[in-house]
Amino acid sequence: MFLGTYTPKLDDKGRLTLPAKFRDALAGGLMVTKSQDHSLAVYPRAEFEQLARKAAAASRSNPEARAFLRNLAAATDEQHPDAQGRITLSADHRRYADLSKDCVVIGSVDYLEIWDAAKWQQYLEEHEENFLDGQR
Repeated sequence: MFLGTYTPKLDDKGRLTLPAKFRDALAGGLMVTKSQDHSLAVYPRAEFEQLARKAAAASRSNPEARAFLRNLAAATDEQHPDAQGRITLSADHRRYADLSKDCVVIGSVDYLEIWDAAKWQQYLEEHEENFLDGQR
């Protein structure tokens, strides 16, 4: 299970160090894809395969299902962390998420999200009331 908030730095080569506590779960490979709110999602390979199979099982005659599957496949990059636990984020992914040097990695139960630190702070401020309401 992926939980918590971490603040790694993105280096000049586009590499990001994943939190040490998640490295074992991601050692078999991981998939980085574009996600909602201009963040990136990092799935363990097996988890992503389940998601992709569900998308592929949807009717190909449905234009929305076709579009989702195309976008999912086109926007996904397979990665294997190096010995230091770093992954290299593509230029397209860095642009999409508007990543600066300061990043935030959050656990989202079955996957991780990568955010630009300033955008994550803005998101938190905008949605704090929703979170507090949901706890009641």
